[in-house]
Amino acid sequence: MAETQSAAAGGGAATGPRREILIVLPGLLLALIIAMLDQTIVSTALPRIVGDLGGVTHLSWVVTSYILASTITTPLYGKLGDLYGRKRWLMTAIVIFLIGSALSGLAHSMAMLIAFRAVQGLGAGGLMVGVIATIGDMVSPRERGQYMGYMMSAMMLAMVAGPLVGGYITDDLSWRWIFYINMPVGGAALIYLWLTLHLPYKKVEHKIDYLGAGVLAVAATALILLTTWGGSQYPWASTQIIGLAVITVVATAAFLYIETRVEEPVLPLHVFRNRNFSVASGMSFLAGLAMLGALTFLPLYQQTVQGLSAVGSGLMLIPMMLGVTATSLIGGFIMTRTGRYKAMPIIGSAIMSVAMFLLTGLHDNTSRLHSAIFFVILGIGMGFLMQITSVIVQNSVEPRDIGVASSARTFFQQIGGSLGVALLGAVFARRLTESMTAKLPGVHLNAAGGQLDPTVVNHLPGPVKHDVFSAIATAIDGVFWWTVPAAVLLFVLAWFIKEVPLRGRAPTADTEAGELEYAAGAG
Repeated sequence: MAETQSAAAGGGAATGPRREILIVLPGLLLALIIAMLDQTIVSTALPRIVGDLGGVTHLSWVVTSYILASTITTPLYGKLGDLYGRKRWLMTAIVIFLIGSALSGLAHSMAMLIAFRAVQGLGAGGLMVGVIATIGDMVSPRERGQYMGYMMSAMMLAMVAGPLVGGYITDDLSWRWIFYINMPVGGAALIYLWLTLHLPYKKVEHKIDYLGAGVLAVAATALILLTTWGGSQYPWASTQIIGLAVITVVATAAFLYIETRVEEPVLPLHVFRNRNFSVASGMSFLAGLAMLGALTFLPLYQQTVQGLSAVGSGLMLIPMMLGVTATSLIGGFIMTRTGRYKAMPIIGSAIMSVAMFLLTGLHDNTSRLHSAIFFVILGIGMGFLMQITSVIVQNSVEPRDIGVASSARTFFQQIGGSLGVALLGAVFARRLTESMTAKLPGVHLNAAGGQLDPTVVNHLPGPVKHDVFSAIATAIDGVFWWTVPAAVLLFVLAWFIKEVPLRGRAPTADTEAGELEYAAGAG
């Protein structure tokens, strides 16, 4: 099977025999699972990790370092996959991810863990984009909804299993095993893809845009540091924050200039001329900011204020995962049968906006039933959003740009998630400190030293524990209030999606018209 096959004269996406796709699919789903499994397992164990290593105010960096590293490498993986072939770079990404996992399990300080999580992220940057781009090469956009449904089901399996496995490991073994568990799953994915993914190597004359990738990494890193440190570690008017702002602006301008001059840009700017691509990328950014930024802090609330174990915290997220699974499969089925998709992101973002507003009502006396209902509503909205944007992006570009388009969408989702974790982490830390100072003026709880470990908080004297719970709930409430505007803006953007017919296996009168519309600037 050639790695890229034209789907006849209509310029449709590459397709492959259904049997070959189904043979390869389990390996691709395993690669996707290890990326998702890591995020959900780590989120559940974060309270125990900071209790062991200390530094609850640095909690967000355990997530941020991972996302930041994956974000800055995602566009590079997409381009390298386009040039050298998906298989080798997908397998390379898995190997790097497994090395980072092993090192993270060996960490003995918060600084070491943050650094090793960044190594994990360097590999993770190639997992999601590698899987999505490979499916994009093999399956037409019209049929892709069905396979995106399989992907979403695998992601939800990982998201449901992650908190449960992570909770069991955290409660009964050691949090270090949440990283070691990646080894057998990742090893199985590596072997399976090596045996089944037969994409012939194509020698391509190329020039890799390493300079552009490096400058983009500088811009992204400066932006994340700016949002993380501003107003917390350094005043907004400080030399450090102003300096980071200048670096962000200069590096971004330099990146845009470089991309207009190099022969093979790591992120081709011409794809942004298509309205659907630009709108879907913006939606991915906002979805990442709102969802990942907010959900990072839920396990701490559940394991302290609601008194759940790590396993119980994972079980409480199952309603959300069921909502995501149901609507993602329904959305994929509708898109495959009808070829229509515009209504789904509109409905999904509207429901997500409602869910984020409801989650601002999480207080120290919120029942588990009420919070579970809020999670279900959020999951229903997410299911109509996550994979649909991938299909819209891939259908918006020419087949030769599927790799960079997939990586660009993933990049914007991850940079949104990085900013969300950083910004909302700063909001959480500031509100937590202010609330604890106001409620407990004579009590000195060293949150940075790890005294907000759930096992410690739950053994505090009754009145003190109540005030600590109230402070944590206040901080969580502030986090979700900041996600509401992002969700509303996501809803507004969804209306600007233009429903262009999805490309199929062979050109028909409808798809040819769609291609002509695309060529004329469907955006």
